[in-house]
Amino acid sequence: MRIKQTIQASIAAATLLASAAVAETELTVYTSVEAEDLPRYAETFNAIHPDIKINWVRDSTGVITAKLLAERDNPQADVVWGLAGTSLLLLKTEDMLEPYAPAGVEALDPKFVDGDEVPSWVGMDAWVAAVCFNTVEGERLGLTAPTSWQDLTDPQYANHIIMPNPSSSGTGFLDVSSWMQIFGEEKAWEYMDALHENVARYTHSGSAPCKLAASGEIPIGISFAFRGARSKADGAPIEIIVPSEGVGWEMEATAIIAGTEKLEAAKKLVDFTVSREAMEMYNVSYAVVAIPGIAQPVKHFPEGLLDAMIVNDFEYAANNRAKILSEWSSRYDGKSDAK
Repeated sequence: MRIKQTIQASIAAATLLASAAVAETELTVYTSVEAEDLPRYAETFNAIHPDIKINWVRDSTGVITAKLLAERDNPQADVVWGLAGTSLLLLKTEDMLEPYAPAGVEALDPKFVDGDEVPSWVGMDAWVAAVCFNTVEGERLGLTAPTSWQDLTDPQYANHIIMPNPSSSGTGFLDVSSWMQIFGEEKAWEYMDALHENVARYTHSGSAPCKLAASGEIPIGISFAFRGARSKADGAPIEIIVPSEGVGWEMEATAIIAGTEKLEAAKKLVDFTVSREAMEMYNVSYAVVAIPGIAQPVKHFPEGLLDAMIVNDFEYAANNRAKILSEWSSRYDGKSDAK
Protein backbone atom coordinates (compact mmCIF):
# COMPACT_ATOMS: atom_id res chain seq x y z
CA MET A 1 0.00 0.00 0.00
CA ARG A 2 2.82 2.37 0.96
CA ILE A 3 4.64 1.58 -2.30
CA LYS A 4 1.47 2.37 -4.29
CA GLN A 5 1.07 5.69 -2.47
CA THR A 6 4.72 6.52 -3.15
CA ILE A 7 4.27 5.79 -6.86
CA GLN A 8 1.10 7.91 -7.00
CA ALA A 9 2.88 10.76 -5.23
CA SER A 10 5.77 10.53 -7.69
CA ILE A 11 3.39 10.64 -10.65
CA ALA A 12 1.61 13.65 -9.19
CA ALA A 13 4.90 15.44 -8.61
CA ALA A 14 6.03 14.69 -12.17
CA THR A 15 2.72 16.02 -13.51
CA LEU A 16 3.14 19.25 -11.55
CA LEU A 17 6.69 19.65 -12.84
CA ALA A 18 5.55 19.07 -16.41
CA SER A 19 2.76 21.63 -16.00
CA ALA A 20 5.23 24.15 -14.63
CA ALA A 21 7.57 23.51 -17.54
CA VAL A 22 4.83 24.37 -20.04
CA ALA A 23 4.81 27.94 -18.71
CA GLU A 24 8.43 28.13 -17.66
CA THR A 25 9.32 31.33 -19.58
CA GLU A 26 7.44 34.61 -19.47
CA LEU A 27 8.28 37.40 -21.91
CA THR A 28 7.36 41.00 -21.30
CA VAL A 29 6.35 42.27 -24.73
CA TYR A 30 5.79 45.97 -25.44
CA THR A 31 3.42 46.72 -28.30
CA SER A 32 1.23 49.33 -29.97
CA VAL A 33 -0.78 46.71 -31.91
CA GLU A 34 -4.54 47.25 -31.70
CA ALA A 35 -5.70 45.80 -28.36
CA GLU A 36 -8.38 43.66 -29.99
CA ASP A 37 -5.71 41.80 -31.99
CA LEU A 38 -3.45 40.85 -29.09
CA PRO A 39 -5.32 37.73 -27.89
CA ARG A 40 -5.24 36.35 -31.45
CA TYR A 41 -1.51 37.03 -31.76
CA ALA A 42 -0.72 35.30 -28.47
CA GLU A 43 -3.00 32.34 -29.20
CA THR A 44 -1.42 31.74 -32.62
CA PHE A 45 2.09 31.94 -31.16
CA ASN A 46 1.25 29.68 -28.21
CA ALA A 47 -0.11 27.00 -30.52
CA ILE A 48 3.53 26.55 -31.57
CA HIS A 49 5.29 27.57 -28.35
CA PRO A 50 3.06 26.71 -25.36
CA ASP A 51 6.10 26.99 -23.08
CA ILE A 52 6.43 30.78 -23.56
CA LYS A 53 3.89 33.11 -21.99
CA ILE A 54 3.47 36.63 -23.31
CA ASN A 55 2.81 39.43 -20.85
CA TRP A 56 1.63 42.37 -22.96
CA VAL A 57 2.32 46.02 -22.19
CA ARG A 58 0.19 47.89 -24.70
CA ASP A 59 -0.16 51.62 -25.41
CA SER A 60 0.01 54.04 -28.32
CA THR A 61 3.24 54.33 -30.31
CA GLY A 62 4.48 57.55 -28.74
CA VAL A 63 3.82 56.34 -25.20
CA ILE A 64 5.57 52.98 -25.76
CA THR A 65 8.53 54.71 -27.45
CA ALA A 66 8.88 57.18 -24.57
CA LYS A 67 8.57 54.36 -22.03
CA LEU A 68 11.34 52.36 -23.69
CA LEU A 69 13.63 55.39 -23.82
CA ALA A 70 12.94 56.18 -20.17
CA GLU A 71 13.84 52.60 -19.24
CA ARG A 72 17.04 52.56 -21.25
CA ASP A 73 19.29 52.04 -18.22
CA ASN A 74 16.93 49.54 -16.62
CA PRO A 75 15.04 47.74 -19.41
CA GLN A 76 11.74 46.14 -18.45
CA ALA A 77 10.78 44.71 -21.85
CA ASP A 78 12.23 41.60 -23.45
CA VAL A 79 10.75 42.10 -26.91
CA VAL A 80 8.94 44.78 -28.88
CA TRP A 81 6.35 43.13 -31.14
CA GLY A 82 4.50 45.70 -33.21
CA LEU A 83 5.94 49.21 -32.91
CA ALA A 84 6.50 51.81 -35.63
CA GLY A 85 9.63 51.22 -37.66
CA THR A 86 10.71 54.83 -37.09
CA SER A 87 10.58 54.22 -33.34
CA LEU A 88 12.80 51.16 -33.68
CA LEU A 89 15.24 53.15 -35.82
CA LEU A 90 15.42 55.63 -32.96
CA LEU A 91 15.97 52.86 -30.38
CA LYS A 92 18.69 51.40 -32.57
CA THR A 93 20.62 54.68 -32.54
CA GLU A 94 20.50 54.49 -28.74
CA ASP A 95 22.03 50.95 -28.82
CA MET A 96 18.93 49.53 -27.19
CA LEU A 97 18.30 46.65 -29.62
CA GLU A 98 19.86 43.18 -29.76
CA PRO A 99 20.90 42.34 -33.36
CA TYR A 100 19.34 39.08 -34.52
CA ALA A 101 18.63 37.57 -37.94
CA PRO A 102 15.48 35.48 -37.44
CA ALA A 103 14.87 32.25 -39.27
CA GLY A 104 13.23 33.04 -42.63
CA VAL A 105 14.38 36.67 -42.76
CA GLU A 106 15.56 36.16 -46.35
CA ALA A 107 11.91 35.82 -47.45
CA LEU A 108 11.02 39.35 -46.35
CA ASP A 109 10.80 42.31 -48.68
CA PRO A 110 14.13 44.16 -48.08
CA LYS A 111 12.38 47.39 -47.09
CA PHE A 112 11.01 45.51 -44.08
CA VAL A 113 14.48 44.57 -42.80
CA ASP A 114 17.12 46.66 -41.05
CA GLY A 115 20.01 47.18 -43.47
CA ASP A 116 22.81 45.94 -41.21
CA GLU A 117 24.41 42.55 -41.90
CA VAL A 118 22.74 41.28 -38.73
CA PRO A 119 19.48 43.23 -38.50
CA SER A 120 18.42 44.94 -35.29
CA TRP A 121 14.75 44.93 -36.30
CA VAL A 122 12.44 43.25 -38.80
CA GLY A 123 9.12 44.46 -40.19
CA MET A 124 5.77 42.69 -40.03
CA ASP A 125 3.21 44.69 -41.94
CA ALA A 126 2.34 48.25 -42.92
CA TRP A 127 -0.51 50.56 -42.09
CA VAL A 128 -1.54 53.32 -44.46
CA ALA A 129 -3.02 56.75 -43.78
CA ALA A 130 -6.56 57.50 -44.90
CA VAL A 131 -9.47 59.80 -44.11
CA CYS A 132 -12.74 58.44 -42.68
CA PHE A 133 -15.78 60.48 -43.74
CA ASN A 134 -19.18 59.86 -42.17
CA THR A 135 -21.60 60.20 -45.07
CA VAL A 136 -24.70 60.56 -42.86
CA GLU A 137 -23.19 63.32 -40.74
CA GLY A 138 -21.67 64.93 -43.81
CA GLU A 139 -25.05 65.13 -45.50
CA ARG A 140 -26.72 66.44 -42.34
CA LEU A 141 -24.14 69.21 -42.07
CA GLY A 142 -24.08 69.98 -45.77
CA LEU A 143 -20.44 68.95 -46.21
CA THR A 144 -18.93 67.70 -49.43
CA ALA A 145 -16.59 64.74 -49.13
CA PRO A 146 -12.92 65.80 -49.34
CA THR A 147 -10.72 64.26 -52.01
CA SER A 148 -7.31 65.64 -50.99
CA TRP A 149 -5.30 66.74 -47.98
CA GLN A 150 -5.61 70.35 -49.15
CA ASP A 151 -9.39 70.03 -49.19
CA LEU A 152 -9.32 69.57 -45.41
CA THR A 153 -8.28 73.23 -44.99
CA ASP A 154 -11.60 74.40 -46.54
CA PRO A 155 -13.56 76.54 -44.02
CA GLN A 156 -16.61 74.28 -44.46
CA TYR A 157 -14.84 71.71 -42.28
CA ALA A 158 -14.24 74.04 -39.31
CA ASN A 159 -14.46 72.01 -36.06
CA HIS A 160 -15.45 68.92 -38.06
CA ILE A 161 -12.04 67.16 -38.13
CA ILE A 162 -10.26 65.04 -35.55
CA MET A 163 -6.71 63.78 -36.05
CA PRO A 164 -4.12 62.03 -33.85
CA ASN A 165 -1.46 63.86 -31.87
CA PRO A 166 1.90 62.85 -33.44
CA SER A 167 3.67 62.92 -30.07
CA SER A 168 1.60 60.02 -28.78
CA SER A 169 0.30 58.36 -31.94
CA GLY A 170 2.35 56.64 -34.62
CA THR A 171 -0.43 57.39 -37.09
CA GLY A 172 -0.26 61.08 -36.21
CA PHE A 173 3.49 61.10 -36.70
CA LEU A 174 3.33 59.32 -40.06
CA ASP A 175 0.79 61.93 -41.18
CA VAL A 176 3.02 64.85 -40.18
CA SER A 177 6.28 63.33 -41.47
CA SER A 178 4.62 62.37 -44.76
CA TRP A 179 3.25 65.90 -45.23
CA MET A 180 6.83 67.11 -44.78
CA GLN A 181 7.86 64.86 -47.64
CA ILE A 182 4.84 65.58 -49.85
CA PHE A 183 4.79 69.38 -49.49
CA GLY A 184 8.31 70.21 -48.26
CA GLU A 185 8.91 71.37 -44.68
CA GLU A 186 7.97 75.04 -45.02
CA LYS A 187 4.75 74.40 -46.93
CA ALA A 188 3.91 71.49 -44.64
CA TRP A 189 3.88 73.82 -41.62
CA GLU A 190 1.75 76.27 -43.59
CA TYR A 191 -0.61 73.41 -44.41
CA MET A 192 -0.84 72.29 -40.78
CA ASP A 193 -1.48 75.87 -39.65
CA ALA A 194 -4.50 75.97 -41.96
CA LEU A 195 -5.62 72.43 -41.03
CA HIS A 196 -5.38 73.33 -37.32
CA GLU A 197 -8.11 75.94 -37.82
CA ASN A 198 -10.52 73.13 -38.75
CA VAL A 199 -9.40 70.53 -36.18
CA ALA A 200 -11.76 70.12 -33.23
CA ARG A 201 -9.24 68.16 -31.19
CA TYR A 202 -6.22 65.89 -31.34
CA THR A 203 -6.52 62.41 -29.86
CA HIS A 204 -3.75 60.26 -28.38
CA SER A 205 -4.79 57.24 -30.46
CA GLY A 206 -4.42 56.69 -34.18
CA SER A 207 -7.58 54.61 -34.45
CA ALA A 208 -9.77 56.95 -32.37
CA PRO A 209 -10.48 59.54 -35.11
CA CYS A 210 -11.93 56.92 -37.43
CA LYS A 211 -13.86 55.27 -34.60
CA LEU A 212 -15.32 58.66 -33.69
CA ALA A 213 -16.23 59.33 -37.32
CA ALA A 214 -17.83 55.89 -37.53
CA SER A 215 -19.96 56.59 -34.45
CA GLY A 216 -21.06 59.99 -35.81
CA GLU A 217 -19.34 62.05 -33.11
CA ILE A 218 -17.35 63.87 -35.82
CA PRO A 219 -17.81 63.79 -39.61
CA ILE A 220 -14.10 63.49 -40.51
CA GLY A 221 -11.37 61.47 -38.84
CA ILE A 222 -7.77 61.37 -40.07
CA SER A 223 -6.75 57.82 -39.29
CA PHE A 224 -5.56 54.71 -41.11
CA ALA A 225 -7.21 52.51 -43.69
CA PHE A 226 -7.66 49.20 -41.88
CA ARG A 227 -9.40 50.92 -38.96
CA GLY A 228 -11.81 52.39 -41.48
CA ALA A 229 -12.27 49.01 -43.15
CA ARG A 230 -13.15 47.40 -39.82
CA SER A 231 -15.65 50.11 -38.97
CA LYS A 232 -17.24 49.87 -42.41
CA ALA A 233 -17.45 46.08 -42.10
CA ASP A 234 -19.33 46.63 -38.83
CA GLY A 235 -21.90 48.72 -40.69
CA ALA A 236 -20.65 52.26 -40.05
CA PRO A 237 -21.76 54.79 -42.72
CA ILE A 238 -18.26 55.90 -43.64
CA GLU A 239 -16.33 56.44 -46.82
CA ILE A 240 -12.60 55.72 -46.69
CA ILE A 241 -10.88 58.46 -48.69
CA VAL A 242 -7.42 58.25 -50.24
CA PRO A 243 -6.13 61.84 -50.58
CA SER A 244 -4.98 62.60 -54.10
CA GLU A 245 -1.52 63.94 -53.10
CA GLY A 246 -0.55 60.50 -51.79
CA VAL A 247 -0.59 58.89 -48.36
CA GLY A 248 2.01 58.20 -45.73
CA TRP A 249 2.54 54.76 -44.34
CA GLU A 250 4.48 53.11 -41.58
CA MET A 251 5.53 49.58 -40.85
CA GLU A 252 4.99 47.68 -37.65
CA ALA A 253 8.23 46.03 -36.65
CA THR A 254 9.74 43.73 -34.06
CA ALA A 255 13.00 43.71 -32.12
CA ILE A 256 14.70 42.16 -29.11
CA ILE A 257 15.61 44.57 -26.32
CA ALA A 258 19.34 44.45 -25.58
CA GLY A 259 20.19 42.90 -22.23
CA THR A 260 17.17 40.61 -21.91
CA GLU A 261 17.84 37.62 -19.70
CA LYS A 262 15.44 35.55 -21.80
CA LEU A 263 17.26 35.74 -25.11
CA GLU A 264 16.47 32.25 -26.38
CA ALA A 265 12.73 32.64 -25.81
CA ALA A 266 12.88 36.13 -27.34
CA LYS A 267 14.53 34.68 -30.46
CA LYS A 268 11.76 32.09 -30.79
CA LEU A 269 9.17 34.84 -30.65
CA VAL A 270 10.95 36.94 -33.28
CA ASP A 271 11.33 33.85 -35.51
CA PHE A 272 7.58 33.43 -35.32
CA THR A 273 6.83 37.09 -36.08
CA VAL A 274 8.33 36.77 -39.58
CA SER A 275 6.89 33.32 -40.36
CA ARG A 276 4.35 32.68 -43.07
CA GLU A 277 1.77 31.78 -40.44
CA ALA A 278 2.29 35.13 -38.72
CA MET A 279 2.00 37.01 -42.03
CA GLU A 280 -1.32 35.32 -42.74
CA MET A 281 -2.44 36.36 -39.27
CA TYR A 282 -1.44 40.00 -39.90
CA ASN A 283 -3.27 39.96 -43.22
CA VAL A 284 -6.59 39.70 -41.40
CA SER A 285 -6.21 43.42 -40.73
CA TYR A 286 -3.39 44.62 -42.97
CA ALA A 287 -3.32 44.68 -46.76
CA VAL A 288 0.49 44.93 -46.81
CA VAL A 289 2.66 42.31 -45.09
CA ALA A 290 6.41 41.80 -45.12
CA ILE A 291 6.56 38.59 -47.18
CA PRO A 292 5.61 39.39 -50.80
CA GLY A 293 2.81 37.39 -52.39
CA ILE A 294 1.03 36.40 -49.18
CA ALA A 295 -1.42 39.26 -48.65
CA GLN A 296 -4.98 38.74 -49.81
CA PRO A 297 -7.32 41.71 -50.37
CA VAL A 298 -8.84 43.12 -47.18
CA LYS A 299 -12.57 43.75 -47.42
CA HIS A 300 -13.55 47.43 -47.71
CA PHE A 301 -10.02 48.67 -48.38
CA PRO A 302 -10.38 51.61 -50.81
CA GLU A 303 -9.24 51.21 -54.40
CA GLY A 304 -5.91 52.79 -55.26
CA LEU A 305 -4.66 52.86 -51.68
CA LEU A 306 -1.48 50.86 -52.27
CA ASP A 307 -0.64 52.85 -55.40
CA ALA A 308 -1.02 56.08 -53.41
CA MET A 309 1.62 55.11 -50.82
CA ILE A 310 4.48 57.60 -50.99
CA VAL A 311 8.16 56.61 -51.14
CA ASN A 312 8.60 57.06 -47.40
CA ASP A 313 11.99 58.18 -46.10
CA PHE A 314 12.05 56.42 -42.73
CA GLU A 315 15.55 57.67 -41.94
CA TYR A 316 14.37 61.26 -42.39
CA ALA A 317 11.36 60.63 -40.16
CA ALA A 318 13.42 58.99 -37.42
CA ASN A 319 16.30 61.49 -37.51
CA ASN A 320 13.98 64.51 -37.40
CA ARG A 321 11.39 63.09 -35.01
CA ALA A 322 12.35 65.14 -31.95
CA LYS A 323 12.55 68.42 -33.88
CA ILE A 324 9.24 67.84 -35.67
CA LEU A 325 7.39 66.90 -32.48
CA SER A 326 8.77 69.86 -30.55
CA GLU A 327 7.63 72.29 -33.24
CA TRP A 328 4.25 70.59 -33.62
CA SER A 329 3.59 70.72 -29.87
CA SER A 330 4.51 74.40 -29.64
CA ARG A 331 2.02 75.24 -32.40
CA TYR A 332 -0.95 72.93 -31.90
CA ASP A 333 -0.90 71.06 -28.59
CA GLY A 334 -3.53 73.35 -27.09
CA LYS A 335 -6.25 71.33 -28.81
CA SER A 336 -4.96 67.95 -27.65
CA ASP A 337 -7.03 65.69 -25.41
CA ALA A 338 -5.91 65.51 -21.79
CA LYS A 339 -3.58 62.56 -21.16
